[in-house]
Amino acid sequence: MSPISYFQIMKKNIEKATLGAGCFWCIEAVYRRLEGVEKVQSGYCGGTIKNPSYREVCEGRTGHAEVCEIEFDPDIISFQELVNVFWKIHDPTTINRQGNDVGTQYRSVIFFHNNTQRILAEKSKNELCESAYYENPIVTEISALEKFYPAEDDHNAYFESHRQEPYCRFVILPKVEKFKNTFAHKLKKAGD
Repeated sequence: MSPISYFQIMKKNIEKATLGAGCFWCIEAVYRRLEGVEKVQSGYCGGTIKNPSYREVCEGRTGHAEVCEIEFDPDIISFQELVNVFWKIHDPTTINRQGNDVGTQYRSVIFFHNNTQRILAEKSKNELCESAYYENPIVTEISALEKFYPAEDDHNAYFESHRQEPYCRFVILPKVEKFKNTFAHKLKKAGD
């Protein structure tokens, strides 16, 4: 086999999804455990200034949402499956709030990368609304991705490196455990 054809076989088809479901530490801690997810990057989308800082976003001065950019292999996990997880890991019926985290930066949002993602996200939201799974209306925003700004380095793998901090123990850990119980069949194998 020639080196070029071998390289083409080994090259993965990677796509991106960008989701906001409250604090990006929670989103990242869940999605990094999914089989087929190659990388999860915390960051900011949907605001009015360039290169926002965590402090600016938390103070609500930028209009950005805390999000995670998820790189995934669609041959292993689909965008639709990522959205199915999204609906289960947060409350999409609360405006600008997830638990005690309050502000526009914590809004429920799907930033689509292409028209296919837009269609799938809208269809999924509509089906969830029609199912009456939630008592209150779903307020999740579905918007085109304009610009993703990566968060500062210390926000990535935050849960993994700060497990003993109160926010991690009392907010993130219960979400991760619920996710692991609900989506056990989608988890990465040990050692991944």
